[in-house]
Amino acid sequence: MTNSVNIDEIIRRLGKLYPDAKIALKYSNPMELLVATILSAQCTDEVVNRITPPLFKKYLSVEDYASADIAEFEQDIKSAGFYHNKAKNIIASAELVIEKYGGNIPSVMEELITLPGVARKTANIVLYNAFGITEGIAVDTHVSRLSQKLGLSSNNDPVKIEKDLMQIIPRRIWGSFPYLLIEHGRAVCIARKPKCAICNLNDICPSAP
Repeated sequence: MTNSVNIDEIIRRLGKLYPDAKIALKYSNPMELLVATILSAQCTDEVVNRITPPLFKKYLSVEDYASADIAEFEQDIKSAGFYHNKAKNIIASAELVIEKYGGNIPSVMEELITLPGVARKTANIVLYNAFGITEGIAVDTHVSRLSQKLGLSSNNDPVKIEKDLMQIIPRRIWGSFPYLLIEHGRAVCIARKPKCAICNLNDICPSAP
């Protein structure tokens, strides 16, 4: 496990390198963010951001999603991949939001994870970006991979990685910290070929050659 001095240094260096790190998904309200985040599973943010502009013009409310024809909706989101499950989950989530939560996207972790297709990662993203609430740390593939490389966690399971990170990352940056790792994972610590020679963490990274 990386010591506290290194954790502070990792945060400082990444914060300096990526001062504008934030969510890449485009949205204008909590329902749009929920839809975009569900679509982003095993799909790039770039592809999702191409799908959502016409989608958000077509479906303007939670009620629009709840009453959507599933076959038509599948075609609307087909390029996101796994569109059968994603369409089913988005429509079912909208139905549940209306039935159980008065048409408003829940702002509580325990309620959000009752929605189909919503686990802790998606819930953390929605809570932080839509409501400014930090209940945990969103762990996607970049966060998982870099947490292991930097020695922040030795686990493979996202839930266990999140628990490890929550113990060592200051709560005030739980919401923003994932975006620092995501930016670094895209720009430098690339999965297929990390650019360790130019990495500003190479002197404190246990995985550096």
